[in-house]
Amino acid sequence: MTRQKLLFICARNKIRSLTAERMLQGSPHYDVRSRGVARAARVRLTAGDIGWADHIFVMEKQHKDRMREGFAEALRGKPIVVLFIEDIYEPMDPALLTILRERLAPHLEHL
Repeated sequence: MTRQKLLFICARNKIRSLTAERMLQGSPHYDVRSRGVARAARVRLTAGDIGWADHIFVMEKQHKDRMREGFAEALRGKPIVVLFIEDIYEPMDPALLTILRERLAPHLEHL
């Protein structure tokens, strides 16, 4: 069985995408990374991250738009799923974990 590579994107990589990464860290089914698209991101997105990923999940449509602006070539043929999760949570917030599981369930077999 091959492990799927999941990339989670938000603006600053401090709350939403980082929480998603930590939620799935250690999974026998997935390798996970999280990145941010803002200049002030904790860890900024690179073309290498996009190339690495099998699945890309963004928290808001604006994150997808920013990725397309900066990485159009790297994103060619890569599906991007918008999870529509607002920036209103704290890191590892139980409500954020719940909504992440709900929104990821249709896309991931093992949660």
